[in-house]
Amino acid sequence: MHTWSPSGVTRCGQAVLRLLLPLRCLVCGDPGHDDLDLCPACYADLPWSGHACLRCALPLADDALPVCAQCRDEPPPQTATHASLLYLPPVDQLLPRYKFHQDLAAGRLLAQLMQRAPPPWWCPPLVPVPLHRRRVRQRGYNQAAELCRLLAGPVWHGLYRRRHTAPQSERSAEQRRDNLFDAFGVRGTPPARLTLVDDVMTTGSTVLEIADTLRMVGTDEVRVWVCARVP
Repeated sequence: MHTWSPSGVTRCGQAVLRLLLPLRCLVCGDPGHDDLDLCPACYADLPWSGHACLRCALPLADDALPVCAQCRDEPPPQTATHASLLYLPPVDQLLPRYKFHQDLAAGRLLAQLMQRAPPPWWCPPLVPVPLHRRRVRQRGYNQAAELCRLLAGPVWHGLYRRRHTAPQSERSAEQRRDNLFDAFGVRGTPPARLTLVDDVMTTGSTVLEIADTLRMVGTDEVRVWVCARVP
């Protein structure tokens, strides 16, 4: 008598799903490939991060340098930062669709791409950058928390947004930091080591404020993994 293994059932289910819902490129609409909603041409155009500063993930032109001049002179509170991609086409189309327009298919694709370009270290648990409950009600979900769920690692939910802040877009780096001052809090005892997860890192103000907050309450090592870094 033939018996079905769980992996066999999973593969069968995935095959049926692909027949009913074939892969379709979320950028151009052509057929997807390699279990991604992305065609070969758009996949080839992806702006993978490449050599970058170990502390802030900004691209570095000199392969011999491990950190940028800014992080060398003023080390940030996070131990390491890794960006899977750069915030350039077509990522700069996919991320806003996921973040602001409830395109969860784009979020699933971005999480899959993060899994294909993970950090060179593994530092569980994952900690999503939190949204204020008012923003979650408006948006319907926390994009960073959804990425953590799709990345399928252990998640710690003790970090929360203490107050509702104005949107960070179109603010200078100094204004962003002022806007986030004392915006985050911690419930319970934080892990000694963790990885903060977010969709995009622009000036790094959010990461700096959260890392400072976590370090003050007992976390020894904060690492950061973002889907995309603004170069």
